[in-house]
Amino acid sequence: MSFDEQRFNLVKSLAESGIIKSKRVMDAMLKVPREEFVLPRYRRFAYVDSPLPIYDGQTISAPHMVAIMCELLDLQPGHIVLEVGAGSGYHAAVCAELVSPGGHVYTIEIIESLVKFARENLKRTGYDKVVTVIHGDGSQGYPDKAPYDRILVTAAAPSIPKPLIEQLKVGGIMVLPVGAPSFSQDLLVVRKTEKSKFTVKNYGPVAFVPLVGKFGWKGWV
Repeated sequence: MSFDEQRFNLVKSLAESGIIKSKRVMDAMLKVPREEFVLPRYRRFAYVDSPLPIYDGQTISAPHMVAIMCELLDLQPGHIVLEVGAGSGYHAAVCAELVSPGGHVYTIEIIESLVKFARENLKRTGYDKVVTVIHGDGSQGYPDKAPYDRILVTAAAPSIPKPLIEQLKVGGIMVLPVGAPSFSQDLLVVRKTEKSKFTVKNYGPVAFVPLVGKFGWKGWV
């Protein structure tokens, strides 16, 4: 079975199970070739709905989690997005489909080998025109392009990082996992209602690698 067929079957399954709720997220996930964002030895598993190892003990998220986070973010054309944790670049590519035309995704990654990996994958697939990969401490955000319409964090933080709240636009949405490494984590949706006020809704338990950096967990890189 071709990768295109495998991708179609996976996305169809996610839609039938109610994980994918919107046609826009469905179309975005049908367009992005996940096989181009995994290590060569795992290409045959690209459309298994599971995380896969990349470099330095990190993973590419399972497709169902990418879909869940994209649905919660409610990404729209023209949005300026910050992603904390580029990983392989796959999630940023799906976001790029959703914010085009006119939008842009800035994805910041602390692990240098993953910066290189994500840049190569995004360039090869053509998403480098809409996605910029930055090497840095994502727990501090990326103030150069703030404020952001949307922020997503793809690693579990000890708490909601203050710089990310500050860099989110009023009316903006942030989706992130919060909780201890290897223990109970919750997927939170943060909506900024005023300059210094926000609401938080818990969407239940998840499992992510730990966020590292000034506002993350120590000793995990």
